[in-house]
Amino acid sequence: MNIREIVGLSPVIPVLTIAQLEHAVPLARALLAGGLCVLEITLRTPVALAAVEAMREAVIGVGTLTRAVDFATADRVGAQFGVTPGLTPELAAAARGARFPLLPGVMTPTELIGARTSGFNVLKFFPAEPAGGIGMLRALGAPFPDVLFCPTGGITRATAGAYLELPNVACVGGSWLAPPAMLAAGDWAGIEALARDASGLRRR
Repeated sequence: MNIREIVGLSPVIPVLTIAQLEHAVPLARALLAGGLCVLEITLRTPVALAAVEAMREAVIGVGTLTRAVDFATADRVGAQFGVTPGLTPELAAAARGARFPLLPGVMTPTELIGARTSGFNVLKFFPAEPAGGIGMLRALGAPFPDVLFCPTGGITRATAGAYLELPNVACVGGSWLAPPAMLAAGDWAGIEALARDASGLRRR
């Protein structure tokens, strides 16, 4: 699948930081049972790569790719897409050589123009809330009508619906789908309920 197809699969992509490997499989299954089939695993913990391999029942993206070498690492564990918080010439070159599509992060119009010049028109808007949120995305819509966004960063269940009403938003990324307290308690039914609620959000 290309990145436009991937971001169209679910209205919300859970952004997951997994600290305990034993949580990986039951977490993936709870989110899938709730209707969310696209997951992003961040490379922020020692078990992140093993978690990616364990959770491949879903469409798995590997996030927080910040160096060219990260693309090869993500490929080895079976990433189906990659996510970066920003985009540099080095990362753009690595993406062209990768076997999976990239969702690169941008925050400003200048960064957006650079990403589009590098061939990307489906972008992560990050960090969404600190960067201006809905107002910023609305403002970017007129000069960049060909660009589609997945805003991530500070989005909650309470604000997700308003983002999804924007015509240039394909989906949102959110960390509220796997609260630390629920993970610690093994409350997979509770996480499934959160996922089912999120999967019912409507896109414009």
